[in-house]
Amino acid sequence: MTKIAFLGTLTTTGVVLMVKAILTLKPDSSYNDKREEWYHFPQTYLNQIRNSLGDWFIYYEPRRLSTHLNKAGGKQAYFAVGKIADIKSDLHNEGHYYAKIEKYLDFDHMVSFKEGDFYYEGGLVKEDGSTNKGAFGRAVRNIEDHEYEAILRAGFEFSLIGEEKYYRRNAEPVQEFGEGEQQEFERPIVEKLVARPFRDDAFRFSVRHAYNETCAMTGLKIINGGGRPEVQAAHIMPVADKGPDSIRNGLALSGTVHWMFDRGLLSLDDEYRILTADEYLPPQVKHLLNSSGRITLPERSEFFPHPRYLEFHRKTFFKG
Repeated sequence: MTKIAFLGTLTTTGVVLMVKAILTLKPDSSYNDKREEWYHFPQTYLNQIRNSLGDWFIYYEPRRLSTHLNKAGGKQAYFAVGKIADIKSDLHNEGHYYAKIEKYLDFDHMVSFKEGDFYYEGGLVKEDGSTNKGAFGRAVRNIEDHEYEAILRAGFEFSLIGEEKYYRRNAEPVQEFGEGEQQEFERPIVEKLVARPFRDDAFRFSVRHAYNETCAMTGLKIINGGGRPEVQAAHIMPVADKGPDSIRNGLALSGTVHWMFDRGLLSLDDEYRILTADEYLPPQVKHLLNSSGRITLPERSEFFPHPRYLEFHRKTFFKG
Protein backbone atom coordinates (compact mmCIF):
# COMPACT_ATOMS: atom_id res chain seq x y z
CA MET A 1 0.00 0.00 0.00
CA THR A 2 1.37 3.42 -0.95
CA LYS A 3 1.95 5.78 1.95
CA ILE A 4 2.49 9.48 1.38
CA ALA A 5 3.45 11.97 4.06
CA PHE A 6 2.27 15.49 3.32
CA LEU A 7 4.67 17.54 5.41
CA GLY A 8 3.65 21.04 4.52
CA THR A 9 2.39 23.25 1.79
CA LEU A 10 4.54 24.23 -1.13
CA THR A 11 4.61 28.01 -1.38
CA THR A 12 5.55 30.52 -4.03
CA THR A 13 6.65 34.10 -3.74
CA GLY A 14 4.09 36.84 -4.05
CA VAL A 15 0.34 36.68 -3.60
CA VAL A 16 -1.49 33.77 -5.18
CA LEU A 17 -5.23 34.01 -5.59
CA MET A 18 -6.91 30.62 -5.20
CA VAL A 19 -8.94 29.41 -8.15
CA LYS A 20 -10.87 26.23 -8.65
CA ALA A 21 -9.68 23.47 -10.93
CA ILE A 22 -10.67 20.57 -13.13
CA LEU A 23 -8.53 17.45 -12.55
CA THR A 24 -8.66 14.81 -15.27
CA LEU A 25 -8.72 11.27 -13.92
CA LYS A 26 -8.82 8.05 -15.94
CA PRO A 27 -9.98 4.85 -14.22
CA ASP A 28 -7.06 3.07 -15.96
CA SER A 29 -4.53 5.86 -15.41
CA SER A 30 -0.82 5.01 -15.32
CA TYR A 31 -0.37 7.58 -12.54
CA ASN A 32 -0.42 6.57 -8.87
CA ASP A 33 -3.77 8.17 -8.14
CA LYS A 34 -6.10 7.36 -5.29
CA ARG A 35 -8.98 9.63 -6.08
CA GLU A 36 -10.33 10.01 -2.56
CA GLU A 37 -6.91 10.74 -1.04
CA TRP A 38 -4.39 12.02 -3.57
CA TYR A 39 -3.93 13.06 -7.18
CA HIS A 40 -0.63 12.23 -8.88
CA PHE A 41 0.57 14.65 -11.55
CA PRO A 42 3.67 15.78 -13.50
CA GLN A 43 5.44 19.10 -13.05
CA THR A 44 3.70 20.39 -16.18
CA TYR A 45 0.63 21.10 -14.04
CA LEU A 46 2.30 22.24 -10.83
CA ASN A 47 1.38 25.92 -11.27
CA GLN A 48 -2.28 25.10 -11.97
CA ILE A 49 -2.46 22.87 -8.87
CA ARG A 50 -0.73 25.52 -6.77
CA ASN A 51 -3.27 28.07 -7.94
CA SER A 52 -6.00 25.87 -6.48
CA LEU A 53 -4.25 24.92 -3.26
CA GLY A 54 -6.77 25.27 -0.43
CA ASP A 55 -9.66 25.55 -2.89
CA TRP A 56 -12.12 23.13 -4.48
CA PHE A 57 -11.71 21.04 -7.64
CA ILE A 58 -13.89 18.83 -9.84
CA TYR A 59 -12.82 15.47 -11.23
CA TYR A 60 -13.33 14.88 -14.94
CA GLU A 61 -13.30 11.52 -16.74
CA PRO A 62 -12.05 11.79 -20.33
CA ARG A 63 -12.71 9.44 -23.22
CA ARG A 64 -10.60 6.36 -22.59
CA LEU A 65 -9.44 3.77 -25.07
CA SER A 66 -9.03 0.75 -22.78
CA THR A 67 -11.00 -2.33 -23.78
CA HIS A 68 -10.59 -4.38 -20.60
CA LEU A 69 -13.09 -2.28 -18.62
CA ASN A 70 -16.76 -3.08 -18.78
CA LYS A 71 -17.60 0.19 -20.51
CA ALA A 72 -15.78 1.05 -23.73
CA GLY A 73 -14.91 4.72 -24.00
CA GLY A 74 -14.85 7.30 -21.25
CA LYS A 75 -17.88 9.33 -20.36
CA GLN A 76 -16.30 12.72 -21.06
CA ALA A 77 -18.05 13.86 -17.92
CA TYR A 78 -17.53 15.48 -14.51
CA PHE A 79 -18.14 13.03 -11.68
CA ALA A 80 -16.88 14.18 -8.26
CA VAL A 81 -15.72 17.13 -6.18
CA GLY A 82 -13.05 17.60 -3.53
CA LYS A 83 -10.60 20.04 -1.99
CA ILE A 84 -6.85 20.35 -2.63
CA ALA A 85 -5.36 20.43 0.86
CA ASP A 86 -1.61 20.09 0.24
CA ILE A 87 1.09 19.35 -2.34
CA LYS A 88 4.14 17.14 -1.96
CA SER A 89 6.97 16.07 -4.24
CA ASP A 90 7.01 12.45 -5.36
CA LEU A 91 10.31 11.25 -3.85
CA HIS A 92 10.37 8.18 -6.08
CA ASN A 93 9.59 9.86 -9.39
CA GLU A 94 11.44 13.06 -10.18
CA GLY A 95 9.31 15.81 -11.68
CA HIS A 96 6.07 14.43 -10.25
CA TYR A 97 3.91 15.51 -7.32
CA TYR A 98 0.97 14.47 -5.15
CA ALA A 99 -1.98 16.71 -4.35
CA LYS A 100 -3.62 15.71 -1.07
CA ILE A 101 -7.39 15.45 -1.41
CA GLU A 102 -9.98 16.21 1.26
CA LYS A 103 -13.79 16.43 1.33
CA TYR A 104 -14.19 14.02 -1.59
CA LEU A 105 -17.80 13.56 -2.72
CA ASP A 106 -19.16 11.73 -5.78
CA PHE A 107 -21.79 13.53 -7.83
CA ASP A 108 -25.20 11.90 -7.67
CA HIS A 109 -24.90 11.59 -11.46
CA MET A 110 -22.26 12.36 -14.08
CA VAL A 111 -22.37 15.63 -16.01
CA SER A 112 -21.37 15.78 -19.68
CA PHE A 113 -18.75 18.43 -20.50
CA LYS A 114 -21.31 20.07 -22.81
CA GLU A 115 -25.08 20.24 -23.12
CA GLY A 116 -26.01 20.94 -26.71
CA ASP A 117 -23.97 24.01 -27.66
CA PHE A 118 -23.32 24.97 -24.04
CA TYR A 119 -19.89 24.22 -22.57
CA TYR A 120 -19.54 24.24 -18.80
CA GLU A 121 -15.92 25.36 -19.21
CA GLY A 122 -15.65 28.48 -21.32
CA GLY A 123 -12.02 27.71 -22.10
CA LEU A 124 -13.01 24.58 -24.01
CA VAL A 125 -14.87 26.39 -26.78
CA LYS A 126 -13.43 28.45 -29.63
CA GLU A 127 -14.96 31.65 -30.98
CA ASP A 128 -16.54 29.68 -33.83
CA GLY A 129 -18.30 27.42 -31.32
CA SER A 130 -16.13 24.36 -31.92
CA THR A 131 -14.22 22.50 -29.20
CA ASN A 132 -10.78 23.80 -28.32
CA LYS A 133 -8.92 20.49 -28.46
CA GLY A 134 -5.68 22.03 -27.21
CA ALA A 135 -7.32 23.21 -24.00
CA PHE A 136 -9.28 19.97 -23.75
CA GLY A 137 -6.05 17.98 -23.82
CA ARG A 138 -4.74 19.57 -20.63
CA ALA A 139 -5.20 17.27 -17.63
CA VAL A 140 -5.47 20.17 -15.16
CA ARG A 141 -7.47 23.28 -15.95
CA ASN A 142 -8.31 26.24 -13.73
CA ILE A 143 -11.90 27.45 -13.93
CA GLU A 144 -13.98 30.42 -12.82
CA ASP A 145 -16.24 30.27 -9.76
CA HIS A 146 -19.41 30.55 -11.86
CA GLU A 147 -18.31 27.56 -14.00
CA TYR A 148 -17.62 25.53 -10.87
CA GLU A 149 -21.02 26.45 -9.46
CA ALA A 150 -22.80 25.47 -12.69
CA ILE A 151 -21.13 22.05 -12.85
CA LEU A 152 -21.93 21.31 -9.21
CA ARG A 153 -25.57 22.31 -9.59
CA ALA A 154 -25.83 19.89 -12.49
CA GLY A 155 -23.90 17.12 -10.71
CA PHE A 156 -25.94 17.37 -7.52
CA GLU A 157 -29.28 18.05 -9.18
CA PHE A 158 -31.01 15.17 -7.41
CA SER A 159 -29.57 16.01 -3.99
CA LEU A 160 -30.50 19.68 -4.34
CA ILE A 161 -34.09 18.81 -5.17
CA GLY A 162 -34.28 16.50 -2.14
CA GLU A 163 -35.09 12.81 -1.94
CA GLU A 164 -38.83 13.07 -1.41
CA LYS A 165 -39.34 15.60 -4.21
CA TYR A 166 -36.99 13.76 -6.56
CA TYR A 167 -38.72 10.39 -6.31
CA ARG A 168 -42.16 12.01 -6.36
CA ARG A 169 -41.12 13.91 -9.46
CA ASN A 170 -40.13 10.66 -11.15
CA ALA A 171 -43.35 8.92 -10.14
CA GLU A 172 -45.66 11.79 -11.09
CA PRO A 173 -45.82 14.45 -13.84
CA VAL A 174 -43.03 17.03 -13.50
CA GLN A 175 -44.08 20.09 -11.53
CA GLU A 176 -42.48 23.52 -11.58
CA PHE A 177 -40.66 24.67 -8.47
CA GLY A 178 -42.58 26.92 -6.16
CA GLU A 179 -41.16 30.34 -5.34
CA GLY A 180 -39.80 29.21 -1.95
CA GLU A 181 -38.19 26.11 -3.45
CA GLN A 182 -36.48 28.10 -6.19
CA GLN A 183 -34.99 30.50 -3.66
CA GLU A 184 -33.58 27.56 -1.67
CA PHE A 185 -32.18 25.99 -4.83
CA GLU A 186 -30.33 29.21 -5.68
CA ARG A 187 -28.28 29.30 -2.48
CA PRO A 188 -24.51 28.91 -3.17
CA ILE A 189 -23.83 25.20 -3.37
CA VAL A 190 -20.30 25.57 -2.02
CA GLU A 191 -21.87 26.24 1.39
CA LYS A 192 -23.49 22.81 1.27
CA LEU A 193 -20.42 20.74 0.43
CA VAL A 194 -19.12 20.67 3.99
CA ALA A 195 -22.53 20.08 5.58
CA ARG A 196 -23.11 16.50 6.73
CA PRO A 197 -26.83 16.34 5.82
CA PHE A 198 -26.16 17.35 2.20
CA ARG A 199 -23.20 14.98 1.90
CA ASP A 200 -25.32 12.13 3.30
CA ASP A 201 -28.03 12.83 0.73
CA ALA A 202 -25.56 12.93 -2.16
CA PHE A 203 -23.80 9.76 -0.98
CA ARG A 204 -27.13 7.93 -0.69
CA PHE A 205 -28.22 8.98 -4.19
CA SER A 206 -24.92 8.03 -5.84
CA VAL A 207 -24.61 4.63 -4.12
CA ARG A 208 -28.23 3.70 -4.80
CA HIS A 209 -27.87 4.57 -8.48
CA ALA A 210 -24.56 2.71 -8.81
CA TYR A 211 -26.23 -0.47 -7.47
CA ASN A 212 -29.42 0.02 -9.46
CA GLU A 213 -31.35 0.64 -6.22
CA THR A 214 -30.84 -3.04 -5.34
CA CYS A 215 -29.44 -4.57 -2.14
CA ALA A 216 -25.98 -5.86 -3.01
CA MET A 217 -26.18 -8.81 -0.58
CA THR A 218 -29.76 -10.01 -1.04
CA GLY A 219 -30.68 -8.87 -4.56
CA LEU A 220 -33.87 -7.29 -3.24
CA LYS A 221 -35.17 -4.19 -5.00
CA ILE A 222 -38.18 -2.73 -3.22
CA ILE A 223 -39.79 0.53 -4.35
CA ASN A 224 -42.45 2.13 -2.17
CA GLY A 225 -45.67 3.75 -3.41
CA GLY A 226 -43.98 7.14 -3.80
CA GLY A 227 -41.33 5.71 -6.09
CA ARG A 228 -38.59 5.78 -3.42
CA PRO A 229 -36.30 2.75 -3.13
CA GLU A 230 -36.10 1.17 0.32
CA VAL A 231 -32.43 0.22 -0.06
CA GLN A 232 -29.98 2.22 2.06
CA ALA A 233 -26.40 3.40 1.47
CA ALA A 234 -23.83 2.02 3.90
CA HIS A 235 -20.31 3.37 4.38
CA ILE A 236 -17.81 0.50 4.44
CA MET A 237 -15.26 2.61 6.34
CA PRO A 238 -17.40 4.89 8.54
CA VAL A 239 -17.18 8.67 8.26
CA ALA A 240 -16.19 8.71 11.94
CA ASP A 241 -13.08 6.74 10.95
CA LYS A 242 -12.33 9.18 8.09
CA GLY A 243 -14.04 7.07 5.47
CA PRO A 244 -14.77 9.11 2.32
CA ASP A 245 -18.16 9.79 0.75
CA SER A 246 -17.15 7.76 -2.27
CA ILE A 247 -19.17 5.13 -4.10
CA ARG A 248 -16.10 2.89 -3.72
CA ASN A 249 -16.60 3.19 0.05
CA GLY A 250 -20.30 2.40 -0.20
CA LEU A 251 -22.71 -0.52 -0.45
CA ALA A 252 -26.42 -0.49 -1.22
CA LEU A 253 -28.01 -2.61 1.51
CA SER A 254 -31.52 -3.26 2.77
CA GLY A 255 -32.22 -2.01 6.29
CA THR A 256 -31.68 -5.26 8.19
CA VAL A 257 -28.57 -6.18 6.21
CA HIS A 258 -27.20 -2.66 6.74
CA TRP A 259 -27.68 -3.09 10.49
CA MET A 260 -25.84 -6.44 10.45
CA PHE A 261 -23.02 -5.06 8.30
CA ASP A 262 -22.45 -2.05 10.59
CA ARG A 263 -22.22 -4.39 13.59
CA GLY A 264 -19.74 -6.73 11.98
CA LEU A 265 -22.09 -9.68 11.57
CA LEU A 266 -21.52 -9.51 7.81
CA SER A 267 -18.50 -8.41 5.80
CA LEU A 268 -16.76 -8.96 2.43
CA ASP A 269 -13.45 -10.37 1.31
CA ASP A 270 -11.43 -8.84 -1.53
CA GLU A 271 -13.16 -11.11 -4.05
CA TYR A 272 -16.53 -9.69 -2.94
CA ARG A 273 -17.56 -12.92 -1.24
CA ILE A 274 -20.00 -12.40 1.63
CA LEU A 275 -18.54 -13.28 5.03
CA THR A 276 -20.82 -14.22 7.92
CA ALA A 277 -20.16 -14.27 11.66
CA ASP A 278 -21.87 -17.63 12.13
CA GLU A 279 -21.47 -17.60 15.91
CA TYR A 280 -23.75 -14.57 16.14
CA LEU A 281 -26.16 -15.13 13.24
CA PRO A 282 -29.11 -17.53 13.06
CA PRO A 283 -28.87 -19.98 10.12
CA GLN A 284 -31.94 -18.41 8.46
CA VAL A 285 -29.93 -15.29 7.63
CA LYS A 286 -27.89 -17.13 5.02
CA HIS A 287 -31.07 -17.93 3.11
CA LEU A 288 -31.60 -14.19 2.63
CA LEU A 289 -28.20 -13.66 1.02
CA ASN A 290 -27.32 -14.07 -2.66
CA SER A 291 -27.10 -17.77 -3.52
CA SER A 292 -23.84 -17.06 -5.37
CA GLY A 293 -22.21 -16.14 -2.07
CA ARG A 294 -21.03 -12.88 -3.60
CA ILE A 295 -22.51 -9.40 -3.75
CA THR A 296 -24.14 -7.98 -6.84
CA LEU A 297 -21.63 -5.42 -8.12
CA PRO A 298 -22.26 -2.09 -9.88
CA GLU A 299 -22.28 -2.11 -13.67
CA ARG A 300 -19.25 0.20 -13.77
CA SER A 301 -16.09 -1.44 -12.43
CA GLU A 302 -14.68 1.85 -11.09
CA PHE A 303 -17.54 1.83 -8.56
CA PHE A 304 -16.62 -1.58 -7.10
CA PRO A 305 -15.82 -1.52 -3.36
CA HIS A 306 -12.16 -0.63 -2.83
CA PRO A 307 -10.00 -3.32 -1.13
CA ARG A 308 -8.63 -0.81 1.38
CA TYR A 309 -12.09 -0.08 2.80
CA LEU A 310 -13.06 -3.75 2.80
CA GLU A 311 -9.89 -4.63 4.71
CA PHE A 312 -10.64 -1.89 7.25
CA HIS A 313 -14.15 -3.27 7.82
CA ARG A 314 -12.90 -6.83 8.30
CA LYS A 315 -10.15 -5.84 10.73
CA THR A 316 -12.18 -3.29 12.67
CA PHE A 317 -15.73 -4.61 12.78
CA PHE A 318 -16.11 -8.18 11.51
CA LYS A 319 -16.81 -10.68 14.29
CA GLY A 320 -16.24 -13.80 12.20
